Amino acid sequence: MRAAIFRNGELVVDELPEPKPGEGQVVVKTLACGICGSDLHAFHHMDKMVDAGKRSGSAMMMDPAKDIVFGHEFCAEILDYGTGTQKTLKPGTRVCSMPIAISESGVQGVGYSNTYPGGFAEQMVLNEAMLLEVPNGLPTDQAAMTEPMAVGWHAVQKARLTDDDVALVIGCGPVGLAVIAGLKIAGVSPIIASDFSPARRKFAEMMGADIVLDPSETSPYKKWEEEAAPEGYDAKNWMTMMGIGPQLRPGVIFECVGVPGLIQQILEGAPKAARIVVVGVCMEPDHLEPFFAINKELNLQFVLGYTPEEFAETLGFLAEGKMQVEPLITGKIGVDEVKSAFVDLESPDKHAKILVEPWR
Repeated sequence: MRAAIFRNGELVVDELPEPKPGEGQVVVKTLACGICGSDLHAFHHMDKMVDAGKRSGSAMMMDPAKDIVFGHEFCAEILDYGTGTQKTLKPGTRVCSMPIAISESGVQGVGYSNTYPGGFAEQMVLNEAMLLEVPNGLPTDQAAMTEPMAVGWHAVQKARLTDDDVALVIGCGPVGLAVIAGLKIAGVSPIIASDFSPARRKFAEMMGADIVLDPSETSPYKKWEEEAAPEGYDAKNWMTMMGIGPQLRPGVIFECVGVPGLIQQILEGAPKAARIVVVGVCMEPDHLEPFFAINKELNLQFVLGYTPEEFAETLGFLAEGKMQVEPLITGKIGVDEVKSAFVDLESPDKHAKILVEPWR
C-alpha cells in the first residue's frame, strides 16, 4: 500500500506492506484523514516529543529512527476482520474511531506508532470495539473531522462552565475553532474570539463566535471586561473590590495557540478568578510568573484529547448538523502532496483543514 511516511526526519512517499489485523481488530481502508497541528509538531519536534512523552509517563511510545505514518483524524471503510471479532458491522461500512490500537503488547497511538500506520496510508488496523458507524449519511469528509472537533468539545467540558460565563478564545486555528463550536453547543454567550489572521477570524464567525477581533487593534481582555461588566459596575469602587455590589460575570479563557509566552500574557490580562484552559500544545520550554495567578486567584487547567463518550458525542453533533464543519475543509490531497501541505499549513491564511485521501 502507498503511504506518506516520516522517515529520517523527512516525509517520503513509499510502498508499505498491507497491515494485518490481530485479535479483536479490523483492517480498514482510509477514506479521508485530516492533517493535525500535532502532526506538524511531530514533524518539526519529533525528538522533543518522544523525550517529553517518556519523561511525562506517556504509554504511547515511538522510535523516531523507524518509519512512522502520521494521521489520526480519519474516516475509514471496513475491509476485513481479524480473529476474535464480532463482525457486527459489515465490510464496506464507514466508521470513525479514537486513534488508539490495543493489543497484547499494550496501547499505541494510531498515527504515532512504528507498528500501527495512521491515515496517511491506504489502510490501517483498528480495534473493533472502538469503531463507531458513521450515522445519518454524514459525508465522509465531515466525519473525518470528528477527532479534531472532539478535542474542542473536551476542552469545553473541562472548563466547568456556568450559565453566566463570558468566554474568550485566544487563537482561531483548528483547535480554537473546535472550542468555539463546543461553546456554541454548550450555550455560552457571548463568545469572544481573537486572532491576528483575517482568514481565521472569518472562520471563527462561521463557527459561531459572537465577537471576533484582531488583537493588534483591540485588547481581547479589555473587550472581555466590556462584555462581562453589568450595569453599575465600577472596578475602582471599594465596595466592588470587596465583592459587594455589581461584579463582573465569570470568565473562562481558552489558550489555543501553543507558543511560549502566551500563558504569561493571559495571566497578565485575565480578570480575577478566571478559569484558563490550555488547549494549545507548546513544544518549547516556557516561562510564567506565578504571582499573577496567585494575586488574581486564577485557575489553570491543561487538557489533552477526549473521552470515548466525548468522541461519540462529537460524531453525533456532526451528524445532527450541530457542528457545521464543511467550511473548514479547505483542501483535499493525495499522499504525494502531503509534504507540500505541511508547508502550506505553516501559513495561517492559506488553510483551515487539509484532508488526505490516500486512495487518490
